[in-house]
Order: sequence, then C-alpha cells, then structure tokens
Amino acid sequence: MNSKELKFLQEAINLAKKGMESNSGGPFGAIVVDEAGTIIGRGYNQVTATKDPTAHAEIVAIRQACKKINSFQLTGCTIFASCEPCPMCLGAIYWARPDKLIYANTREDAALIGFDDQFIYDEINVQYSKRKIITQNALRDKGWEVMKEWRVKNDREDY
Repeated sequence: MNSKELKFLQEAINLAKKGMESNSGGPFGAIVVDEAGTIIGRGYNQVTATKDPTAHAEIVAIRQACKKINSFQLTGCTIFASCEPCPMCLGAIYWARPDKLIYANTREDAALIGFDDQFIYDEINVQYSKRKIITQNALRDKGWEVMKEWRVKNDREDY
C-alpha cells in the first residue's frame, strides 16, 4: 500500500472518530476516492442520529459520491473504510462496483466492541423456514409479471 492510500485510510479513521465524538452512531468512517485521487464521498456512521439503520459510514459515503458524479456506479474508485464492512455495506459496495476496497479494523475487531455481524453472515445460509426473522414467499406469479415486463422494456437503464 502506498503513502497516498495510507493517507486516505487515515482520513476514514478520522471520520470514524468524528462520528463517535458527535454521538451520531458507531465508530466507523469511510471515504470514496476517484481515480484522479479526489475524495468524492465522505461518511461516518449516523445510525442513532438519523434513526436510520442503513446510515452506515460506507452507505453515506457511497450515496454522496454517486450524487456528486451523477452515477450509480463507482467504477475507477476506491473505498477506504475504518473497518471491514458489514454484510449490508459489503453488498452496497459490490453494487456500486468500485475497483478497490481498503479497510483498517477487521470484523473481529468490531465484534470485540459490540458490533458483531456474524449472525447475519450465518443467517444468509440458513433455510428460510429456520431463520430468526420469519421469511415467506407469496404471489410469485404476480411479481413475475412485472419482472417479465422489465425484461422487454426498451427504455430501461441496466445496472
């Protein structure tokens, strides 16, 4: 890892501290850097401040970056995070399609301070009938009608 990347990672850590000190949520920060080396998105955890369980640092930074570049993809970008992303954030990162992810703390470090996401990783592979949250499938045929329409929609924007 080069010195520029280390500087960006330190910025993500600084955002984690800022968020923690403002009591907005957990001690997590993230930035998105474009291929020119410009920070285009910044975020720190705002779950408790906004009462939004999706307001994780990575999500906040991704939303800001996408808005700034007017795109739903971050191709050519790198995401720097103060901690290994949780399952939700990792999914969002993959959907945003950056080229690279660099993080400081591990998910094991997060678990040591009360942010243990292992149960989510475990639940993904559990049969629906055995999940902790009741999960049911219904009206699949009705839902499929909409999906079939999407498949042939001429003016759709694929992603």
